[in-house]
Amino acid sequence: MTHTKIGLLFIASYLLGGIPTGYLIGRFKGIDIRKHGSGNPGTANVYRTLGKLPGMLTFAVDFLKGFVPAMIAMHYFYIVGSTDFSKGHWWIPVTAGALAIAGHIWTVFLSFHGGKGVATAAGVFMALLPIPTAGAFVVFGAAVAITGHISVGSMAASVSLPVLCYLLTKDYQKPFTLLALAVCALIFYTHIANIRRILKGAELSFKHRKEPDQTGGGKK
Repeated sequence: MTHTKIGLLFIASYLLGGIPTGYLIGRFKGIDIRKHGSGNPGTANVYRTLGKLPGMLTFAVDFLKGFVPAMIAMHYFYIVGSTDFSKGHWWIPVTAGALAIAGHIWTVFLSFHGGKGVATAAGVFMALLPIPTAGAFVVFGAAVAITGHISVGSMAASVSLPVLCYLLTKDYQKPFTLLALAVCALIFYTHIANIRRILKGAELSFKHRKEPDQTGGGKK
């Protein structure tokens, strides 16, 4: 394990996280997803605008963008209990995961305007702490079922994740809770516009569909 390899891991994590999945799927369908619905190139907007299959594909790829670098970091760059910051310390998988999430939200491929980080963060934590993450998925599903809003489910899951990480992990895994807390704050930050719409009663249900025109133009 060398500093060069760690540096390459971090660069690859950011670039992989930055792949604009929703935008690319939209272009394949002949539209710029940023000009439809909420304008966000994430799962919810792709689902509402293009349908179930494109939405599910967007989620799956965005999930893997977080899961893959975090899993590589856990298997090849992490040693349980290591106190050596240059070798195997917990900060390495945490940083790799954080960079993947940051790459998704601030993607270099779309002038640093990407998605909201939920699916990629889910992938990161499924690699780091699968049991708490599974619990957060349950919270997400329950919140969406009750409210009909993916945004509410995302924020509810982000709140539950650090709590579950703290309650359901062993002592050596507790530092990963720090990333969960940071991600919770970040998810709320990226959902500010959603929060405003919720307060106004204007937030779209995930079942609501806005069919795009085929000219790549603005919202209908």
